[in-house]
Amino acid sequence: MSADTRADAPDYRDTVFLPQTDFPMRAGLPAREPEWLARWARIGIYDTLRKGAGERAPFILHDGPPYANGNLHIGHALNKVLKDFIVRSQQMMGRDARYVPGWDCHGLPIEWKIEEQYRQKGLDKDKVDLVEFRQECRRFADHWIDVQRDEFKRLGVNGKWDDPYLTMNYHAEAVIAAEFMKLLMNGSLYQGSKPVMWSPVEKTALAEAEVEYHDHTSHTIWVRFRVLAQGEGGTADISQPTIEQVPEGLGDLVHASVVIWTTTPWTIPQNRAVAYNPDISYGLYQVDSLVETSTATSGELLVLADALADSVQAAAKIEGWTRLRDVAVSELDGLTLSHPLSAAEGADGEWNYPVPMLPGDHVTDEAGTGFVHTAPSHGDDDYQLGLKHGLKMTYNVEPDGTYRTDLPIFGGEAIIQPDGKDGPANVSVIKNLAWAGALLAKGKIKHSYPHSWRSKAPLIYRNTAQWFAAIDRPLEDGMGEYGSTIRARALTSIDKLVKWTPQSGRNRIHSMVENRPDWVLSRQRAWGVPLTCFVKKGAKPDAEDFLLRDPRVNDRIIAAFERDGTDAWYRDGFKEQILDGVVDPDDYDQVMDVLDVWFDSGSTHAFVIRDREDGSPDGISDLCLEGTDQHRGWFQSSLLQASATKGRAPYKAVLTHGFTLDEKGMKMSKSLGNTILPAEVVEQYGADILRLWVAQVDYTADSRIGKEILKGTADSYRRLRNTLRFLLGALAGFDDAEKIDPAEMPELEQFILHRLAQLDHTVRKGYDAYDFQGVFQTLFQFCTVDLSAFYFDIRKDALYCDAPDSTRRRAVRTVMDILYHRLVTWLAPILPFTMEDVWLSRFPSESDSVHLRDFAVTPADWLNEPLAAKWDHVRRARRVVTAALEVKRADKTIGASLEAAPIVHVEDPEMLAALKSVNFTDMCIVSDLALTSDPAPNEAFRMSEAPGLGVVFELAEGQKCQRCWKILPDVGSHSHPGVCARCDEVLSHG
Repeated sequence: MSADTRADAPDYRDTVFLPQTDFPMRAGLPAREPEWLARWARIGIYDTLRKGAGERAPFILHDGPPYANGNLHIGHALNKVLKDFIVRSQQMMGRDARYVPGWDCHGLPIEWKIEEQYRQKGLDKDKVDLVEFRQECRRFADHWIDVQRDEFKRLGVNGKWDDPYLTMNYHAEAVIAAEFMKLLMNGSLYQGSKPVMWSPVEKTALAEAEVEYHDHTSHTIWVRFRVLAQGEGGTADISQPTIEQVPEGLGDLVHASVVIWTTTPWTIPQNRAVAYNPDISYGLYQVDSLVETSTATSGELLVLADALADSVQAAAKIEGWTRLRDVAVSELDGLTLSHPLSAAEGADGEWNYPVPMLPGDHVTDEAGTGFVHTAPSHGDDDYQLGLKHGLKMTYNVEPDGTYRTDLPIFGGEAIIQPDGKDGPANVSVIKNLAWAGALLAKGKIKHSYPHSWRSKAPLIYRNTAQWFAAIDRPLEDGMGEYGSTIRARALTSIDKLVKWTPQSGRNRIHSMVENRPDWVLSRQRAWGVPLTCFVKKGAKPDAEDFLLRDPRVNDRIIAAFERDGTDAWYRDGFKEQILDGVVDPDDYDQVMDVLDVWFDSGSTHAFVIRDREDGSPDGISDLCLEGTDQHRGWFQSSLLQASATKGRAPYKAVLTHGFTLDEKGMKMSKSLGNTILPAEVVEQYGADILRLWVAQVDYTADSRIGKEILKGTADSYRRLRNTLRFLLGALAGFDDAEKIDPAEMPELEQFILHRLAQLDHTVRKGYDAYDFQGVFQTLFQFCTVDLSAFYFDIRKDALYCDAPDSTRRRAVRTVMDILYHRLVTWLAPILPFTMEDVWLSRFPSESDSVHLRDFAVTPADWLNEPLAAKWDHVRRARRVVTAALEVKRADKTIGASLEAAPIVHVEDPEMLAALKSVNFTDMCIVSDLALTSDPAPNEAFRMSEAPGLGVVFELAEGQKCQRCWKILPDVGSHSHPGVCARCDEVLSHG
């Protein structure tokens, strides 16, 4: 019979229980999110949660402070949103999750900005009162803290925004000074003159955490160091000796030159030795023939590592040479050389000293010549070798990267210019070496080279008097549970006390700490916490009384900083005030360097975690989360600082994320025009879309973002929003009286509860493991596959057409209520604005919020594995039926699945029994369906992934019910015209 609708059929639309909701399809997030922010501020979400914490176990995520300097970039957004995911999810899982945001406020970048402002106004920084200059820096930081705070809050990040921590707050400054003075008292602080990473542009020492490596093209030179004959001075000509009798014990080496290779020609004037490795094989080579442009000399003798001889021959354009013999280590031991600049014109005797050859394990035969030119003032290996053998330090390089003006030949020449470009020093040294006959070859090399991560300018190693924390010196503090030195405590903490996620983070920081030098604490700047110590006038740094160590002095400094901040240190009379009655102030100098800002941030565990009411008395946080670059930055400075002052790491776990890249995987930069600003994303899409992007990426690796990626994110959001909108509509008017016990529910509803029990475990486990990508993908798949394409699709008929008091419809709505509560709370940490909207759409209130709720406890008896196994059969069979119907829909045989009455052939007895035990007709959304164990005919529809199943298409017989649209034989035979028996009963009792 025809299934067409009769023209005179009654209109039953008003009798169908369609979803009803005002929740809009279009989110309008950019316009609406600020309203929720204002609402949360009125409610005081963060403080309300703290007041209601009761006996909850605390969970403290310690915020690594961003720098108060400029608008936020997308990396800031990734970082803060991840932190918010963690804090919100831990709170909703039953903990008292505390998050105090903070800012790094001192340091060079701010100071640099103020200096730029001064230069633009024609002012000289050095002529401005130091305290006034520091207050200018403070005002600059204050401005950017306010800007960044608003930008972070706009992302939906919940925290103690009205009372953040600032490293420039008076209490923070007092604690930083107090932590520094613990180093003073426990013996780890010392002043040393040694090479440190130095920025000529910024005129200050830098810590390793402030150094980044970029490709840089450097000059390379191969230089002859002529062997000195016995009794010969340091000024002998570089050309070969013509003596006929070889001095006893020296052999033919008196005619030779030891060849070194370096990528820093400017360090040659500071050379004090040449190093060799006793484990390397060396040979004596005689030059036979040359390329026309070679700077080598025919017949000259050169001493080289055999493994590198070919590369030297090519660089020096030597056409042919002869290896005369091995050069034994015993011959090199104690050999002295002439400095290559000793014969340079204008040297004025500056380099008239013998250059010893010394053994060093750091020498390799991987590149160069197998000999290392050693300038103790300009490299750590060189310094260590010089320390061991008593080499003299040089002081030829000024803070601005120029040679001292009275240095012969090179005085005043710049190594690095103020604009960060190479100065003339390298070329000048190369030319003078050539004129002196010491240059064997030259070239250029592109290699990784240290740069300041602030100014991006190249750095140099420079010998200066600096203050250090000795990381291998036993500490006098009685906190030796995890080791007696800073390094030992840090390594023990890394291996035994801290959980690293991902685990590769442990290897990264362990290697860095294991091999790092002493910590350079001092900076030659103005804006920061001063090194609060006094040194005795005339005393040497290694003297026992060099540093003033007195608890009374320390206490007075701390009290002054608590009251007036660190500006007090720079006011006239402070030294006299602090030292009065303890020692004679005239006997001591006040140190005026400022602390490395990494010491500031490394001390935050003390004034944030330890000292605040919302912290923890032991000063140990549960988690720190920052980018992977912080293994050399804040993670490490916190670890070293706490190891020195509290004996262990100040955190229990460390989680790291990667960097943000554009859609092509390129690093973002303004010059490339590929930057994505958080504010722009929020303005176009809303903060929840940006947060959803964070939830969809694998943040442990580098993450890509761009217009097309954000479009995909917005599409996922719309699909999820539609699921929630359907739930809201389906639950219109639902109340507790309608609820039904799970035991009374149909199997399909019990199966959905089983899936929710599984999800509850997965979601909690995922949030605890900080696997937000896994949590979201699990919930998204559940919403789109389990709900929209399966459960909702099947139960729309019962929801729309069953009687309101029917068991099946009540069960559906009860399950939907459960789904609603769980989905909204599970997704709230990721999409706080949208879930608040969904919550208030159903439960409007002036004081309530989804963010004041916890994840609901899931009854254990919802898990039902036998039922799940049975419904796995149902779902697999259903997929085959719906695929078969889709074919008929595509070829226009039918317009809707309710026009079908398929015959399903099932070979598997267990599956057949499962299908017969449920209303498989309703599961497939057809009007009729037959199940049979007969073999499927050849024309049956099959799917390779479902062997033993075949579907034969048949049209449904009967008329179309004008209410539920099923095609059934009984339509038209009931009291209400044009409806089926089920709909007739609903109408009769309506």
